[in-house]
Amino acid sequence: MSQAKQPTEGLRTSDDEGSLLDDEFLAKMDQLSLVSRKIIMGKIHGERLTRKRGQSVEFADYRQYVPGDDLRMIDWNIYGRLEKLFLKLFLEEEDLHVYILVDTSASMRFGKPSKLFYAKKVAAALAYIALSNYDRVAVGTVTSGPPDMLAPLRGKRNVMRVLDFLSRIKPEGATDMQSSLKSFAVTHRTKGIVIFISDLFDKAGHEAYLRYLLAGAHDVFVIQVLCPEETDPELAGDLTLVDVEDGNLTDITVSAPLIKAYRDMLSAFVGSIKDYCTRRGMTHILARTTMPFETLILDYLRRRGVLQ
Repeated sequence: MSQAKQPTEGLRTSDDEGSLLDDEFLAKMDQLSLVSRKIIMGKIHGERLTRKRGQSVEFADYRQYVPGDDLRMIDWNIYGRLEKLFLKLFLEEEDLHVYILVDTSASMRFGKPSKLFYAKKVAAALAYIALSNYDRVAVGTVTSGPPDMLAPLRGKRNVMRVLDFLSRIKPEGATDMQSSLKSFAVTHRTKGIVIFISDLFDKAGHEAYLRYLLAGAHDVFVIQVLCPEETDPELAGDLTLVDVEDGNLTDITVSAPLIKAYRDMLSAFVGSIKDYCTRRGMTHILARTTMPFETLILDYLRRRGVLQ
């Protein structure tokens, strides 16, 4: 049976921009859990009850027998009364793996608060929820090359280790999601939930790297974080734009038609990612940093099927 959740008191971890989680908000998340849309078995029995057929810990329901079913699961008492074959169904405990990946490339430092700070808060909240439900949680950073992963943890007693890890990460380096996510796919083959938090800005294009998240037949949630400086830029006149990742310079003259063209391109960019994810069974979620953090976690992510 599931264990009682352990209380966590005085939990407050901050980075340079502020607190990742505070005690008042933690209490509001204690009744939430991550949603797995697939039956995912770990290597050991966990604490998550999942509807399955077979021998297990708690009876759930019956269904009619079909050829090929396990004869040991037939309820012969019902057969004696109705002369029909029914199978017992049970709730079986499973060990759910949760992978939370945060993009730490230089573009994530943009915005006030920065996109990375918002992404770290989302990662901290989702990790807390998963650990509270005794899921097996691995948190990592991706930008280029192999991801920097915190070893899988289980149980609320490990929340501080996750928060300390997140509070130390900084935005730096150029984006090469393809090499980073390919490395993740090769080294993390156990099926589970993958939550990728990023602005998804990569000159190679999203199709080049998002496909690697599908390699392990995971449940994939792609949370795209954008700030108002990107969605509604307030610029005018002659400007020189500097690419924060490679230092390239671009001279532009900002006008109303140019701003409109930019917004149209950004909308098309986000739409293409959403379409790509939907057609491949992934869930795309657009999270603007202007959305209050509690609204994102307690309302929006529940409506989008990430939490329940």
